[in-house]
Amino acid sequence: MELSIYKDFSDTPMLRYCSLSERSGEEFYHTVLNKAFKECYDKKELLIINLDYTEGYAPSFLDESFGNLVFDFSWEIVEPLLKIVSNEEPFWIERIRTFCNNWETRRKQGERPTVTKEHDAWYRLVEGEIKCDIWEHPVA
Repeated sequence: MELSIYKDFSDTPMLRYCSLSERSGEEFYHTVLNKAFKECYDKKELLIINLDYTEGYAPSFLDESFGNLVFDFSWEIVEPLLKIVSNEEPFWIERIRTFCNNWETRRKQGERPTVTKEHDAWYRLVEGEIKCDIWEHPVA
């Protein structure tokens, strides 16, 4: 499966949280990436994400998007099923890998991701089983 942030989400991705901007990394994760990854996980299929053709990225957008993915599924599960491509800005590929490694550490330490608006239920790997629930609520 291939996703293009430009085609499947926005040509102008913005900041980290829904509370900070529209088209945030939090929104992309909850409306596009989580469901796409779960589908690829079920099919044991590679998820290719194309970063090209947008107006650019705030590092926080990418950190939040891919970090939440690692939090919900673990880097061990995500890494072999995820391929990031970018001909325009290939430096983001290694940066995303760094973000993912940092989130894996946070996940293991039990640090919960921040949610700034209510989202529909999303998928998370819990004790080897994919479950769908509203795992976090906005902080007051």
